Formats: sequence, C-alpha cells, structure tokens
Amino acid sequence: MYLIDTNVLSELRKGSRANSGVRSFFSTLNTEDIYLAVQTIGEIRRGVESIRSRGDTEQAGRLEAWLDDIVANHSTRILGFDLECAQVWGKLLSPNPQHPVDKQIAAIRLIYDLTIVTRNTADFHSTGARLFNPFA
Repeated sequence: MYLIDTNVLSELRKGSRANSGVRSFFSTLNTEDIYLAVQTIGEIRRGVESIRSRGDTEQAGRLEAWLDDIVANHSTRILGFDLECAQVWGKLLSPNPQHPVDKQIAAIRLIYDLTIVTRNTADFHSTGARLFNPFA
C-alpha cells in the first residue's frame, strides 16, 4: 500500500503528458492501494490559493475542481495527523529539522506501514521510510 506525495499526485494530473514511469506505476494499482496524507491536501489547497491571489481565477477554479475530485474519490483513504503521528514526527524532526511537512508525512507512513511514493526521496531518507520514486 502506498502513500502518494503531492509531487506524484500533481504529475498524474497531466494525464497522457505525465511521466511514463508515473503512468506505468499507477496502471498497476487498485484504488484501495492508494492513500493520501492530509498534508498533501493542504499543499494542493495552498497552491490553489496562491494562484487565486495572483488573480488567475480560471486556473484556480480548475485546480480547485481537481482538489474536490481528489477529496471525493479518496475520502476514506486520506490519513490524518493524530497524537501518535505527532510523537513519531517529533522524533524524526529532532536530529534533522529540515522538511517538517515531509517528516509529518513520514510519521504517517511509519504509523500505517505504507511506502511513500515521491520524486523527492532525499527529503525522506533520514526517516527510515520505505520509498519509491516512479520517476526513476
């Protein structure tokens, strides 16, 4: 089972123009194998609002519709950040405080025993998380 990072989810949005490794990886999965972290939803929301604040309401609307679809299609597989995750996150952050959001995602991964699917594997190496880079 896989915890999909924002950069991979965003790549999928490109459809047929998406990286061939990403397309190939997802063609082998069942929807039930795909999990998202609430942080991913927050990162996408931040992108929508950044685009909206620049005045590009048309693009912001398209991205918001995409975000709404993601939430609707994965609602039962969006994993929250709870007290247990916070305890693990604090341990991960202590020796190496870079990338705090990625460390929250890693904490969720460790609690739920998932593989993180990301292009940014270097951001997660110090966490001990299982990683897969479909871009490689």
